[in-house]
Amino acid sequence: MSSLADRVRGIVGSTQSDTSRHNESRVPNPESRDLSVLGGAWRDGCFVVDRRTERNVRHGRETVGALSERLARSAGEAPLFATGAPRPPFIFFDLETTGLNGGAGTQAFLVGCGWFSDDGAFVTRQFLLTRIGDEQTLLASVRAELARAGAIVTFNGKSFDAPLLETRYLFHRLEWIGDGLPHVDVLHPARRFWGASLSGRGPLGATQQNPECSLIALERRLLGAKRVGDVPGFEVPSRYFQFVRTGDARPLAAVLDHNRQDLLTLASLTARLLHLSRVGPVEARDAAEALALGRTYARAGQDDRARDAFIRAVAMSRAPAGAFDPIRIDSLRSLALAWRRVRRFEEAAQCWRQLSEIRGCPPHLAREAAEALAIHHEHRVRDLAAARQFALQSLDADVPPAWTRAVQHRLARIDRKISERPLSFSSSWRS
Repeated sequence: MSSLADRVRGIVGSTQSDTSRHNESRVPNPESRDLSVLGGAWRDGCFVVDRRTERNVRHGRETVGALSERLARSAGEAPLFATGAPRPPFIFFDLETTGLNGGAGTQAFLVGCGWFSDDGAFVTRQFLLTRIGDEQTLLASVRAELARAGAIVTFNGKSFDAPLLETRYLFHRLEWIGDGLPHVDVLHPARRFWGASLSGRGPLGATQQNPECSLIALERRLLGAKRVGDVPGFEVPSRYFQFVRTGDARPLAAVLDHNRQDLLTLASLTARLLHLSRVGPVEARDAAEALALGRTYARAGQDDRARDAFIRAVAMSRAPAGAFDPIRIDSLRSLALAWRRVRRFEEAAQCWRQLSEIRGCPPHLAREAAEALAIHHEHRVRDLAAARQFALQSLDADVPPAWTRAVQHRLARIDRKISERPLSFSSSWRS
């Protein structure tokens, strides 16, 4: 068996070697190609393109300098969105790849890194794979660049960029430095903070799959920036393969520009996210932002800040009292739970009461509110009639059998307490 395996490996290895030599023979020496249209230079065997966007240049509604200052002031909020201890310098990180879905065989032919310089400009450094056989050289250059980062910041990087690169590093038996770096993936907070706002649906809707939460959609609708002549994402791999076949670098110029725009937008969104977290709910533009901010604080154990954000979210709801509004519903529930955690039961009950009065409130939330109010009136207010009424309300909808049994048990206990009240009073009066 081992002999057969060795023979197979030998055949596959020789085939791959022959194919590689054949392909390399058709491609000119990478350093002999005319790459002047890209404006880069060769460094340690890797083609690198550096660019600066000066601080007075606008990206949407903000200047680059304002974004840099905002990020510097708010860097301390980064641990809210990452494991570990993210700290400056933040390296914004984005790939352009030979396939859009990842998987075995997909390679990153362009690795873009960006950061804010001390003078407030935005600097990008892009590593281009000019020949497939030079991937190991590119990976070594990227590793040296990331080694100086206090954190990497990506958009969907935890699911796509980092695993793809890790696979390529493992293929070449190189260490993937990304595992040791704090990683802020802006996609996930972006869905929480801005997915509902962009789609018109609240967190009760399917915002996790909202296509309007793409990087370009956020750039356009949140930052107020608009690209002109941008390369569609599906064209990017074909432009690279055209370059590999022909050596003509002109189709890649727009791809590098697309990557630079992505990096600057990623930096802008990160600055917005951290600034909002630092200033608090007073800076929220709408109820969805305030709600997402409250949840972010709550996960970090910052209960006081979380309650302030939930209160702000309820106040910013555009729907009148009693009208259906998914964000108002989620905000009231979150606020009720926040009040209950600090044993402010009357404030929590007020939230549950408002929630139960909303027309069209999802049945499972209406049941939760009715149960909380039944508990509150039975054990704290000692209003058994009201407790019984709320317990009955929680049976109005089609409920699971286990829920029905629990409520029936509660009702039996309340009825017993009601029946015992006159006896207790009489016994006390005779004594």
